[in-house]
Amino acid sequence: MTKEEYKKQFTEDDTVGWEAIDKELIKIYPDQEPKHFAPVLHYAIGGEDPLDGISVYESKKQADHFHYITYGFSQLYYDEEQAGAAFSKYGFELTFRLKKETEEDNLHWACNLLQNLAKYVFKSGKWFEEFHFIPANGPIRLDYDTDITALAFVTDPELGKINTPHGEVSFLQMVGLTTSEYEQLKQNPKISETEKLVEKLRQTNELLITDLKRK
Repeated sequence: MTKEEYKKQFTEDDTVGWEAIDKELIKIYPDQEPKHFAPVLHYAIGGEDPLDGISVYESKKQADHFHYITYGFSQLYYDEEQAGAAFSKYGFELTFRLKKETEEDNLHWACNLLQNLAKYVFKSGKWFEEFHFIPANGPIRLDYDTDITALAFVTDPELGKINTPHGEVSFLQMVGLTTSEYEQLKQNPKISETEKLVEKLRQTNELLITDLKRK
């Protein structure tokens, strides 16, 4: 898309990138209004949290789980300079599938985790790609008895990649890893090793849903 075509199609009031993400989510969750978490103070005017929002859907596929999707690693708003770029801003959004435990599940801790990862990306200028992995420096959910202490990144099995007017956006799903899985990858940090581990997990967990009780 050229800059001229972009200016014809959109106005400065359009949330061009945001709508491109929503269009994909409507295909998967046509009848669902997600829970949406947005920071009180926008990052651009001095807020702490870089992501403009995180939507959480409830999925019954494979096992009851929450499906988190971020808004903010890619270019969400009108920006004619981004028209037809190869990648939209950082070129990805994060997703996370968390196994549902009770009706009273606390959703906020995972939003905090996603915002913390965003702070790292925005401050360092480094980004995540498929089969990267990182330690969470402790349990991924604080004050909770879990052996999930690291994360790997894979392409979200339902959302994949999309082309937006601002360029490509990959939906990278975070997958919780146990301490021993992380130690194993740390000893041999090749992408092929992460890929092997992910494929092993996928054999019994096709959607790679993170279960905090997994040992």
